[in-house]
Amino acid sequence: MKKIRIIGISAYFHDSAVALIENGEIIYASQEERFSRIKHDSNFPNKALKNLLETCKLDLMDVDYVVFFEKPFLKFERLVETYLDFAPKGLKQFLFSMPIWLKEKLFMKREIIENLKKISPKFNEKNFFFSEHHLSHAASAFFPSPFKKALIFTADGVGEWATTSVAVGEKNSIKIKKEINYPNSLGLLYSAFTYYIGFKVNSGEYKLMGLAPYGSPIYEDKIKKLIDIKEDGTFRLDQKYFNYATGLTMTNDKFNDLFGQKPRDPQNEKITQFHMDIAASIQKVTEEIMVKLAKSIRKEYGIKNLCLAGGVALNCVANGKILNEKIFDNIWIQPAAGDAGGSLGAALALWHIEQKNKRVVNSNDDMKGSYLGTEFSQEEIENELKSIGAKFETLNYEDLINKTVECLSNQKVVGWFQGRMEFGPRALGGRSILGDPRSDKMQKNLNLKVKYRESFRPFAPSVLREDLSKWFDINVDSPYMLLVANINPDKKIEMREEQKKLFGIDRLNIKRSEVPAVTHVDYSARVQTVTKKGNYRFYDLISKFKNKTGCPILINTSFNVRGEPIVNSPTDAFNCFMGTELDYLIIGDCILDKNKQEKNLKKDYKSDFELD
Repeated sequence: MKKIRIIGISAYFHDSAVALIENGEIIYASQEERFSRIKHDSNFPNKALKNLLETCKLDLMDVDYVVFFEKPFLKFERLVETYLDFAPKGLKQFLFSMPIWLKEKLFMKREIIENLKKISPKFNEKNFFFSEHHLSHAASAFFPSPFKKALIFTADGVGEWATTSVAVGEKNSIKIKKEINYPNSLGLLYSAFTYYIGFKVNSGEYKLMGLAPYGSPIYEDKIKKLIDIKEDGTFRLDQKYFNYATGLTMTNDKFNDLFGQKPRDPQNEKITQFHMDIAASIQKVTEEIMVKLAKSIRKEYGIKNLCLAGGVALNCVANGKILNEKIFDNIWIQPAAGDAGGSLGAALALWHIEQKNKRVVNSNDDMKGSYLGTEFSQEEIENELKSIGAKFETLNYEDLINKTVECLSNQKVVGWFQGRMEFGPRALGGRSILGDPRSDKMQKNLNLKVKYRESFRPFAPSVLREDLSKWFDINVDSPYMLLVANINPDKKIEMREEQKKLFGIDRLNIKRSEVPAVTHVDYSARVQTVTKKGNYRFYDLISKFKNKTGCPILINTSFNVRGEPIVNSPTDAFNCFMGTELDYLIIGDCILDKNKQEKNLKKDYKSDFELD
């Protein structure tokens, strides 16, 4: 059978990416940021596309179709209609945006084709197509899922018009049933509070989620003055409190007056209990909407399986609430749920929906653990390390695993670079920083000395699948770190009364469980389950750690510092290693000891990346 190859592309907003499928099989997917080293890079993914072609040993002429993840004309229509609806308010934003649209975005097809022809001058534009934004999201969630039939729930900031959509996926088809349209958006509501607390929009939303457990939802009622939530979960935002439709900021003075403070200046103002309570409040409202919507669509359509996509699907706390409510029998979440995943969804939609190709369902899923990016041979790793002056030792497999376990059990922090790079925002044991979760000092030290980020940020546990329910109140696969569960009662250490009275982040230093470094202040954890089939090296490492310590869990955080994309190449990994207080770097079969490196190779890493 002839191989039909389709490349999907997402670009020009944030998290540009490319993906390749062959006869419906996912072959490659990666974000541009990993190559450009610009976090959330929105430019055309030239570097990622070139790597795709090199990795897969293809010329662009070997590719049958290229598809873009959304329709620019529909977005342009939204911009114009929004201005007309709010006119004359919003003139400033309209005058700012319109020249960019007229010069670049309206003629995006031409720009994309030009970029493709730079790579292959003979590329035939007749082979270029557009998908729709929410259809791309829905396709990215349903087609790789283990379900023959499922409801697909997509929620994000905004696509062309849709901000929330419900679709039914069955066999090789997806039918969108309902939509909530711009400017009513759960994603933009959450981003408005991200902005208000002083975090970067389209980047800092996960910080808002991580901050929420330190606060109390005392502003829930005030938030509900901003948003009218119906019993079925549908909603409408009161635009008099927001500025995103007509201005250059997310919120306005009415919003500030409602909550009694201006947006936090991240350069000059510290996070206070007020900000923690705001975070807790918007998180609770978000969870309420997500659960209500999930219940209403289950009741209406009677379908037992749910797929989630869109940026809001990265809110793993809300996902955990839907799971705990037992609304659906089974839930599957696209690991690259944001715009990056749209590149994959666009390709899959073209193959299955437009070209009507048969879908074969994989009982696990078709994402291959989301290990879909770059990979380096042992020879390539050693040559690259030698070229940059790194001192390393090459070990056999068993010795490598044992040495890494020894380092981890001695409270050392390890950079772990193995196999193919992950697609999506989570490190899943391919490009990870690892540590011992039993340490009550590891969370704080990792945040401040390695990641160079806020001390309140939680870390995720990677746990052997067979030991999951012994430690956490959950017993479903969570390979992509997109579900939150509570630590089991027998592993908890209850806080004393005087500890419960401590202010916000002061509670961070309290030992709350047998694995305090991965237990958030509310006794929750963002869990990743690890199997031998999914990632044998990572599985063997955790198994050996369990044999030595009795603990089947490791801290797993992304291999980067604050503001930096996850490392992609051996050089990226070495630079991060030398610019932080990482103790060891394990890359392929090579082990690097920080104490054995040349002092002149040390990096001033704190100032290399823009803080997010």
